[in-house]
Amino acid sequence: MTKNDFLVVTTDEVPGKKIVKVLGLVRGNTVRCRNMGVDIGAGFKNLVGGEIKNYTAMSNQARDEAMNRMINDAISKGANAIVAVRFTTSMIMASTSEMFAFGTAVVVK
Repeated sequence: MTKNDFLVVTTDEVPGKKIVKVLGLVRGNTVRCRNMGVDIGAGFKNLVGGEIKNYTAMSNQARDEAMNRMINDAISKGANAIVAVRFTTSMIMASTSEMFAFGTAVVVK
């Protein structure tokens, strides 16, 4: 099985599939630190408003990394799907935050 074949859903069930085994909690996380140069640019953007694209890109990369780590955790437990997936973020210290992904590893047929 490849990661492309792996089912990841935010629902408690997978439509058209039956959960035959629950393997338990799986998780993945990453901690990222902002770049000082980006912070300066963001400060200027704060004056005029709008999207801070560097922060958006950093958030997307962090989310992808946390999800990949969660999927790897599930694969190591023998799962072929993850249900009830959630993401959360928290500040660890100034300019540093954690992206955390978690869900329930299952086997579906």
